[in-house]
Amino acid sequence: KGRTGAYRDVKVISRSSVTIEDDLRRRDFTVNALAWNIFEKRMIDLGLGLKDLKARKLRTVGKPEDRFREDFSRMLRGLRFAAELNFSIEPKTWQALKFLVKHLNDVRDGLNIVPREVLAKEMLKTFYADPVKALELYDKSGALNVLVPEMMPMKTCPQPKPYHMEGTVWRHTVLALEVLKSKRFKTYFTERPDAELIMAVLWHDLGKPYTLKTPKEHGVDRIRFDGHDSVGARMAKEIAERLKLASPPMESHYHVNPDHLEWLIGHHLLLLHDRAREMKLTTIEKYFVRHPLAAKLQELILIDSLATIPKGGRPALNHLRTLWRTLKRMGERNHHLPPALLNGDELMSVLNIPSGPMVGLLLRRLREQQLLGLVKTKRQAINFVLREHEKTNI
Repeated sequence: KGRTGAYRDVKVISRSSVTIEDDLRRRDFTVNALAWNIFEKRMIDLGLGLKDLKARKLRTVGKPEDRFREDFSRMLRGLRFAAELNFSIEPKTWQALKFLVKHLNDVRDGLNIVPREVLAKEMLKTFYADPVKALELYDKSGALNVLVPEMMPMKTCPQPKPYHMEGTVWRHTVLALEVLKSKRFKTYFTERPDAELIMAVLWHDLGKPYTLKTPKEHGVDRIRFDGHDSVGARMAKEIAERLKLASPPMESHYHVNPDHLEWLIGHHLLLLHDRAREMKLTTIEKYFVRHPLAAKLQELILIDSLATIPKGGRPALNHLRTLWRTLKRMGERNHHLPPALLNGDELMSVLNIPSGPMVGLLLRRLREQQLLGLVKTKRQAINFVLREHEKTNI
C-alpha cells in the first residue's frame, strides 16, 4: 500500500480471505483495533488496545509515521478523539503527528491530498466536542499554524489594560471559549452552542492584531483596534470558505455558514458603550429580534463580555441588561412582537405616492411609534403617516 498521505488513497475491496487480525493491523489507533469473537466470546486485541482504552491513551497501530503517511487525515482524527474522549496522546504518536502536520495542506494534481471537506468535518467535530481543548491541541500540534496562520499574531497582541486585564487577544479568546461551557453562560442560554457560534467566538477578535495601534508607534491615546470587527469578519469568512466549513449538512450542529460568521463577527460590537440606551427600537428589532441570527448575536456578545476582565475584575453586562429590558418591554425575547400595521403598498395607497425612499422612511417611523406603544390601531397608523408625510420633505 502506498504511503502518500492521501485520504482514501486506495479503493477498498472486501475480501473474505483477509483475517480479522490482518484487518485490525490496518486500523489507525490501537483503541480502534479491537474486535469481539462472537463464537468464542472473547476479545481480539493485537497488543495494547484494551490497555490504552483503560488508560485513555491514543496510540497508533504500529509505527506512527507509517500510519499517518498512509492517510494524513488520521492526524486530525487523532486530535478529534483526544478532544471528544478526553484521551492523552502517546508521546511517539504525538511527536510523529507534530512532525507530519505540515503535510495537511499538501497538494497533488491540483487537489488537496486531505480534502477540505474531510478536514472541515474533523476540525468542526473537535471544536464542537471541547472548544478549549481543541484550541490547545490544534495549537500545540502545529495544525493551527498550518491551517489558520492568521491566528498566530493573536498570541502576542496586547490589549488596553483598564478594559482588558486578562492579557493578550489570545488569552481573551481562550477565556471566551471557556465561557461556552460555564454555568454563568448556561443561566442565560440553555441550548448547547453549535459549531457556528464556537467558530464565531474563536475568531471574533481575529482582526485585532491587524488593526492594532499603540501610543508609542501611532501616537494614539491608548491601544486601539479601530475597525477590527469588520476586518476580522472578512478574514473569518475567507478562512471558513478556504477550509470548506460549510460542507457538513446544513441541519447538523457542525455546519458553519461563512456569511453567518461574517455577520456575527461584524456586529459583535453593536452594543459597545451601552449603545442600546440610544438605539432606536426599530434597530433593536432589526438586529436582535427579526434577524435569523438574533439570538446567536446576543450569545456572542454575552460570551465576549464575560471574557473581558476590567480593572475591577467583574465583567460588565450593563449593555446586555439594557437590551434585554428593552426587548422585554417590546414583547419579550420570544419574537412575539406585533405585526406591522401598514405595509408598503397600503402606505403608498393611503398617501397616493410612488415607491421610493419616502415609503421606507415613513414605515420605519411608524414602526418605531408602534413599538413604543404610541400607535396601536390601523386608523392611528393612517393618521400618523398622513401627519408625518405633510411635515416631511426629502
